[in-house]
Amino acid sequence: MPGGLILAAAAWHVATREVLLLAAAGIAVSTIDDCFVDAVYVGLRLRRRVRRRSTETTALPPGTGWMAIVVPAWDEAGVIGPMLRSMTARLDHPRYRVFVGTYPNDPATLAAIVAVGDARIVPVMCRDPGPTTKADCLNHLWRAVVAYEADTAIRFKAVVFHDAEDVVDRDELRVFDHLIPGLAMVQLPVIPLVDPGSRWVSGHYLDEFAESHGKDIIVRGAIGAAVPSAGVACAIDRDVFGELAGGDASPFDPACMTEDYELGMRIAALGHRSALVRIPGSGGAIATREHFPATFDSAVRQKTRWLLGIALSGWDRVGWRGGLAHRYMLMRDRKSIFAPLLAVFGYLAVAMVLADAAIVAANPGYRIAPLVADRSPLALVLWLNSFALGWRLGVRAAFTAATHGWREGCRALPRTVVGNWINAVAAVRALRRYARIRAGREAPAWDKTLHKFTVPAE
Repeated sequence: MPGGLILAAAAWHVATREVLLLAAAGIAVSTIDDCFVDAVYVGLRLRRRVRRRSTETTALPPGTGWMAIVVPAWDEAGVIGPMLRSMTARLDHPRYRVFVGTYPNDPATLAAIVAVGDARIVPVMCRDPGPTTKADCLNHLWRAVVAYEADTAIRFKAVVFHDAEDVVDRDELRVFDHLIPGLAMVQLPVIPLVDPGSRWVSGHYLDEFAESHGKDIIVRGAIGAAVPSAGVACAIDRDVFGELAGGDASPFDPACMTEDYELGMRIAALGHRSALVRIPGSGGAIATREHFPATFDSAVRQKTRWLLGIALSGWDRVGWRGGLAHRYMLMRDRKSIFAPLLAVFGYLAVAMVLADAAIVAANPGYRIAPLVADRSPLALVLWLNSFALGWRLGVRAAFTAATHGWREGCRALPRTVVGNWINAVAAVRALRRYARIRAGREAPAWDKTLHKFTVPAE
């Protein structure tokens, strides 16, 4: 090998070792955090088994309290009608009203709501043309709920949140009626529907929600941290919601982009109890099911909004208040803006290692120290990272398989790479949008994705 190439190869070798060291250290720190949550969950499961709690279907009493279901809608003419018909036909509860928010410049959505022709559905017109923010629409819906109570002498027991694409479980109102006011907020699982045409992009939501709503949020509640709302399949005690609204009858800051996430934080700050509740039903877990974005760009847009609101704007708005467990979970929430970038940095390190190995293999006479010395600290970290990676992939696949079957569980393994790239691109876009918003060059807006509604076979 010519002298110049030898120097270039040596420089590449040194750079590869430094990148590998940084990537390994960062991934190790992040992995320790994830494995701690796994360990807490395993402990919870073992304790539950020792106590021999019943896993049979919970017998829910008939519903008696009035429920106010709020559904914010902007540009939802294609799905809101079928969704409302499906929900009112499925719900096994005698007392509820559905308040659906719409906008003066969205007549198609209003027409679709009215066409359902159900007296239990109350259209609510927002004051300003849309799209504003989802938080602003929810404020209008809350005021409509209060006005309805004044006009009818009905006092609602809880406010239930749903979106225009949700497939609502028939038993959910009975669950809320049974658990409120013992709990101030009850969150049911959200289960993404399988999209045969988007096994990889839409499919990665199957894995993320199966693990999040099957493990992570349960651990949050168990260690005493605030339980965030998912914004759907969620009910809040009406009096607690009124406490959040205060005197101005606006429970949400109209500029907030992730009002659902902050809702759980605010309820915990008031000293009220919340929980994600998994109850077996006739068709599996009592949960809300819905389609998630099926294209790379739409998934990135949605993830950008989530990361911007939770990891960045939420950092500004929520701060670091609360006990140790709550602050730890806030750290995990905000880690989500950096973790996917770290994963991509890890992919870069792997590519550089492979290129370095190819250079050495192509030049038998080239002698250089190995990238990783035997029994060195870096070698130990890499072995631990490899073990932890296998463990984490197995955990995710197991949760996906438990919810969606073994085939989707197997797909969860390679889908991790797809999810990492989606989340990494979203993280970069979220950071850019955050910088524009902080500089006053962009105002918060309802950057919703195109929704799809289908009812899965029973």
